[in-house]
Amino acid sequence: MIAEETLVNELKNKESQAKAFEVLVNTYKERLYWHIRRIVLNHDDADDVLQNTFIKVFRSIDKFKGDSKLYSWMYRIATNEALTFLKQKSRKLGVGNEELQEQLIENLQADVYFEGEEIQLKLQQALATLPEKQKLVFNMKYYQEMKYDEISEVLETSVGALKASYHLAVKKIETYLRAD
Repeated sequence: MIAEETLVNELKNKESQAKAFEVLVNTYKERLYWHIRRIVLNHDDADDVLQNTFIKVFRSIDKFKGDSKLYSWMYRIATNEALTFLKQKSRKLGVGNEELQEQLIENLQADVYFEGEEIQLKLQQALATLPEKQKLVFNMKYYQEMKYDEISEVLETSVGALKASYHLAVKKIETYLRAD
């Protein structure tokens, strides 16, 4: 595994950029894909958003200051790209965010890439009822097993606020699953 600082320097250097970008994509594509997929829920949409994320990373690498980890910076870009994608999709379809989430859940049942059991589908339905921030925090903590300080870097929110969001998300999910 190439050191992050070395990778960033190689990405900023025109001569080593192409090879470094290949390393970057191969290193992070799967983790970023699943992060995005948990937001947009659809395989093809996740692929599109992932591609947009890497394009934005490539075009913006010179703006990366190293104030955070490269991984955190890319997660922030991926998160923003995914949320922007959902907003555009709901606008295009002429539906609200909640209605779009319901449609995505319905489509998830027919998605050949979704290998979930019924309980996973119920969990996705419960997640769809959460506010955006709680959903993001839950996904990052539960599925990606990220530490609060890592999530804090990505979402630019205090650890205390993240813990509160996660706790509320868990309570709402439990309530939803019990009521079902």
